[in-house]
Amino acid sequence: MIGGVWPVIVGNLFDDVPETLRAEWTEVLARGGGARVERIVSRGHSSPEGFWYDQDAWEWVTVVKGRARVMFEGERDSVSLGPGDHLTIPPRTRHRVQWTDPDEDTVWVAVHYLEAGTPEL
Repeated sequence: MIGGVWPVIVGNLFDDVPETLRAEWTEVLARGGGARVERIVSRGHSSPEGFWYDQDAWEWVTVVKGRARVMFEGERDSVSLGPGDHLTIPPRTRHRVQWTDPDEDTVWVAVHYLEAGTPEL
């Protein structure tokens, strides 16, 4: 075991993804101090028609593999993302995944965090 009281956890963002994904797959990689880090894998998935994320926390998200488009409520055009592109989404900003590449896994890393003085996630 690497580490002392708490073990060091070693992983890879591209490993251990289920072969079949009926829906977008999310895994919490770390949490604490009012933040949560997730790995999200999309395989041609998008948000259901009429569905909008409307979150209490800030979200910073980046695409590390694949391609995606995110739509924000009230905007005409979506934001296109590829490897290395990232977004910072303020709380209560309604958004949805409009499209992800059906021919390649889209791997995202999302960090959800709160402003100082708010309860933990």
